[in-house]
Amino acid sequence: MTIKFQPISPKLPVMMHGADYNPDQWLHDPQVLEEDIRLMKLAGCNVMAIGIFAWAALEPAEGTFTFEWLDRILHSFAENGIYAWLSTPSGARPAWMSEKYPEVRRVEANRVRNLHGLRHNHCYTSPIYREKTGIINSKLAERYGQHPAVVGWHISNEFGGDCHCGYCQDAFRAWLQEKYGSLEALNAAWWTSFWAHTYTDWQQVESPAPHGEMMVHGHNLDWRRFVSDQTVAFCKHEIDAVRGANPELPVTTNMHLIESLDYRKFADLLDVISWDAYPTWHEGKNDSQLGAYIAFYHDLFRSLKKKPFLLMESTPSLTNWQSVSKLKQPGMHQLSSLQAIAHGSDSVQYFQWRKSRGSSEKFHGAVVDHCGHEHTRVFKDVAALGQTLANISDVVGTSTPAETAILFDWDNRWAVKDAQGPRNMGIHYEQTIYAHHQAFWEQGVPVDILGSEDDLSAYKLIVAPMLYLCREETGRRLEKFVEQGGTLVTTYWSGIVNEHDLCHLGGFPGPLRTTLGIWAEEIEGLYDHDRNGLTMSPDNQLGLTGTFESHEICEVIHTEGAEVLGIYTDSFYAGQPALTVNSFGKGKAYYMATRLKADFLQSFYAKVVEQTGVARSLNTHLPQGVTVQVRTDGETDYVFVMNFSGQSEQITLDDRNYTYLESNEAVDGVIDLPVNGIVLLKRSTR
Repeated sequence: MTIKFQPISPKLPVMMHGADYNPDQWLHDPQVLEEDIRLMKLAGCNVMAIGIFAWAALEPAEGTFTFEWLDRILHSFAENGIYAWLSTPSGARPAWMSEKYPEVRRVEANRVRNLHGLRHNHCYTSPIYREKTGIINSKLAERYGQHPAVVGWHISNEFGGDCHCGYCQDAFRAWLQEKYGSLEALNAAWWTSFWAHTYTDWQQVESPAPHGEMMVHGHNLDWRRFVSDQTVAFCKHEIDAVRGANPELPVTTNMHLIESLDYRKFADLLDVISWDAYPTWHEGKNDSQLGAYIAFYHDLFRSLKKKPFLLMESTPSLTNWQSVSKLKQPGMHQLSSLQAIAHGSDSVQYFQWRKSRGSSEKFHGAVVDHCGHEHTRVFKDVAALGQTLANISDVVGTSTPAETAILFDWDNRWAVKDAQGPRNMGIHYEQTIYAHHQAFWEQGVPVDILGSEDDLSAYKLIVAPMLYLCREETGRRLEKFVEQGGTLVTTYWSGIVNEHDLCHLGGFPGPLRTTLGIWAEEIEGLYDHDRNGLTMSPDNQLGLTGTFESHEICEVIHTEGAEVLGIYTDSFYAGQPALTVNSFGKGKAYYMATRLKADFLQSFYAKVVEQTGVARSLNTHLPQGVTVQVRTDGETDYVFVMNFSGQSEQITLDDRNYTYLESNEAVDGVIDLPVNGIVLLKRSTR
């Protein structure tokens, strides 16, 4: 069976390779713009994201539009086989607008309106800002919607942040009224009887503020949900303004690692997901942990639509805003870029094409440095990658199948961090998620990242670390998943609150209690220097032996039908259950009552993968820091073998027949991987 999606754009049915291009910074020097075309072709770049921050160049005064420079750029692109993701410029507005219409400037939580400046300093609710973005977007669409060089719309830039102005307060109240229907229902959901904070009029409700209300957890949670919904509504407003001119053009918006927005809410609006990745390579002794971390986010963004995504921004060399500006060591540009392809990207794009001469990102990495020519290490790395991408067009549109999924909900993430206990010095929700994901990454087991409302039926194994916010419906769906033969793994601090951040009554883990066969009586936060341990029970069904160190969190639990696989080694609860499994229907549900480290997680998940029959990308031993990811069209598997270990490695292939993807030459049974090395293979699925 063929499992392949159509290319993101029929105009460019190959791997997209390019950068964020800002010709509006160089309009005073036409020779630079001419040279850019030559260098783009030399680097194997075929697409640019253009006009992202060009509003002042497009509309220098209200109602005065100067598109001629953009005409010239796009015509030149068309003549030279280069394409454009044409951006809407709402990420940074011109100064004339801030001066004439103060309401467009964002109001912070302290209720002070910002001055003009920075990016994303605007109100998504402001009628004037919506009017002005609608006008500029419509003008761009009317002029360029049918342009042969335009492959799609790049909506704004890295949406994020919130506004607390009067318009937003009114919109928040309207959002709450639609959700709850009455003040009585709102007060019950937010538990406002605490501290006598009961609301008696809708006008009393405001957004959380450092000098006002910020301790009502349901309130905080709903504000974050509202901000996500309001940002999505603004994004839809922008899309509606450009869509009509050519409904065939795909739309995307570049996402980043922004905690404030629930990116799943954007997925239905967008034709393709794109995101911006800036790992701090070479920060430690090796890059295996960071490689696993960035793989998690590739998996997350791919999973939003379950199809190929775009790496819209990355750096070809270094950044200038991280704490240390490290250069990419030899091989890392190829490895990190192709890692994105391995996890489902159909592009590698950069910020930025040419270094700015001034302002805050003048030292941020770029394909073309201030020297202005191609005789640099970075340019050569980019050109070499461009050649590789041109050689692997068969991978475009292929899928990235997984039989394992990790649950990662934004509102759970927000609620966990707002819980005020049991470990306010750091409960490390994200780090816990990454650690569980890395255990699969180390084995070359592909993983999807799901929301708790997503379909679970395609998976053999679901992992839900710290599922603190667990709706009754989520509990029922996970129960059905296990009952029908699936395997569930979850941890301490799960099943604690409902969707309003109200504690489940009757015993934790609330809606998961029957499925897991345990009752969690108490939870203890440990200091950083504290340690406990897990000793495996003799002859346990996993076949694991020995003692493993645990830290940070320990839960005191009692079994209610579950089998004890391991017990605590220390404290007054030594000898009590720390790891359990419950047979439920046709499946199993595991519970880790304490935070365990990488040695345990890797050993545990190796056994669970074996028991569940979850497919690995390559059936062989992988050295620590070496991982494998597969994309497939159903007939041919494209196998990416990646070395993040910081040293040369060697692996033995399984007994299937392999060829090198680029050369089609046969591969013998052993592969040598240099430092920062990657090998691209293919094999038949038959």
